[in-house]
Amino acid sequence: MHIADSDKLLRRARRVAGALLAGSAIAGMAALAPAQAAQPIKIGVLAPASAINGKAIFQGAELAADQINANGGINGRQIKLITYDNHASASDAVRAFQRAARQDHVVAVTGSFISEVALAVEPWAARLKTPFVVTGAASTEITKKIHDHYNQYKYVFHDWLNSFQIGESVCDFSKDILVGQLHYQSAAIMSENAAWTKPLDAAYEQCLPKAGLKVVAKQVFSPDTNDFSPIFSKIKAANPDVIVTGIAHVGVKPTVQWHSQQVPLLMTGVSAQAGASTFWDATNGATEGVVTESAGAPGGKVTAKSVPFQDAYRKKFGGEPAYDAYSTYDSIYFLKNAIERAGSTNGAKLVSALEKTDYTGTWGTVKFHGKDSKFTHGLVYGSGGVRGVMLQWQKGKQVTIWPQGAATGQITIPDFVKQAQ
Repeated sequence: MHIADSDKLLRRARRVAGALLAGSAIAGMAALAPAQAAQPIKIGVLAPASAINGKAIFQGAELAADQINANGGINGRQIKLITYDNHASASDAVRAFQRAARQDHVVAVTGSFISEVALAVEPWAARLKTPFVVTGAASTEITKKIHDHYNQYKYVFHDWLNSFQIGESVCDFSKDILVGQLHYQSAAIMSENAAWTKPLDAAYEQCLPKAGLKVVAKQVFSPDTNDFSPIFSKIKAANPDVIVTGIAHVGVKPTVQWHSQQVPLLMTGVSAQAGASTFWDATNGATEGVVTESAGAPGGKVTAKSVPFQDAYRKKFGGEPAYDAYSTYDSIYFLKNAIERAGSTNGAKLVSALEKTDYTGTWGTVKFHGKDSKFTHGLVYGSGGVRGVMLQWQKGKQVTIWPQGAATGQITIPDFVKQAQ
């Protein structure tokens, strides 16, 4: 064989080998692409695990993720929830959020029902450009930060009614039921001293008189209060027809003492822990007759998704969902929708998609205010958005008593509570 022929054969062999290697590389990449596409989408869930409302956040998220995963996930990718117990501590919550974004590489974090905790985490959502959906806290300062510094804080969305809107909800109920049906004329405000109650009390003082209830007393107490006797004595001295509460961090002690002392005034307003079915056992039945604002109650059909959610939650966890189980459950679904519409899990792209949210969930239609609103990225309140329900404990059961379309029963008055004059 000539040297020239030998060179030709060598060059041909090299070309064949190169082609085979290239083909193998392409085949390897093709095999790798589905594996990469199948990587789960991580979503963080932040709450105090030992609290009634914290447990509800974790369970609402879990139920939604399980349902979504059973139906193909998000564009074929499963949701992987990573839970963080913040122990009701702002510093623990900040550390958890930092870990979620920097180490666990979540695409978003949802949860938190304590306003002080949400406000502490909020700057970190901005710095780490990771969407943070607040599903239970109520302070108006959450959306004020977004309004005042939109470009920085646009990564935060408030998926629960803020304190002022909650006040509006209670006042709308008061006008329809307490004044319209029961003919009550006056009220005493009784609220815990917390970030979320200041705007709530301001809303009460503004809208209760418009609803027909004159405010004759106001009592603000420390969440560490053990003896509520002096507080109830001062309220009774003002001779109101009802007590309108703002309670979330506490609940058992004031409720049990209201019942044991036979305080002759209907307890209504917001008692967040009373929204959970476990509150009956926690108070040994003392919550009988208590009325509270919430997201829903058994059988209350706010939307077509309300009752199916309640049934699925009850089947999986053996109890009724607290208010923030509704909102957290919905948050996983509208995060799914936002990721699909954005075609990405990039934080900035998710923000743009979340701003366009129009999602009918378990307790209304989730829409967020734009950056020109004073409640930027807060929920739209009203019949076209969300407004909550009022439920009452009756014979060990939660009964929806307002609004009319969702009501499963009528308000009742405990034997020791006075009727309207």
